[in-house]
Amino acid sequence: MQLSNSEEQLMNHLWDLDPAFMKDLIQQYDDPKPAQTTIATLLKRMQDKGYIDYITEGRSRKYNALVSKEDYVAGRFQGFVKSFFGDSSVQFASFFAQSNTMSKDELQKLRSMIDQEIKKK
Repeated sequence: MQLSNSEEQLMNHLWDLDPAFMKDLIQQYDDPKPAQTTIATLLKRMQDKGYIDYITEGRSRKYNALVSKEDYVAGRFQGFVKSFFGDSSVQFASFFAQSNTMSKDELQKLRSMIDQEIKKK
């Protein structure tokens, strides 16, 4: 199950602080900061989805990520490739390389990274 945009923003704050109390998470937001009840609702939904958990310390909860940022991004990327490129990494790479946003230097760096990965395999 995927995180909503609001949950994803909060998850990024948790990854930065991991572990963190609610007050620490709220402090990560720009002003105007979200209400504590809003953050509590998001944390509960994220826990229900299996992304976070907490331990009780006194009267407070210390939240921790159960999913690493790397694993989450990899899953999101795989879903993106599946949805838009027929689950073909080659079609994605072709689209990406042919986009007008990449400079010649960036394409050469990409080629070098691909060459290194080929040598590893």
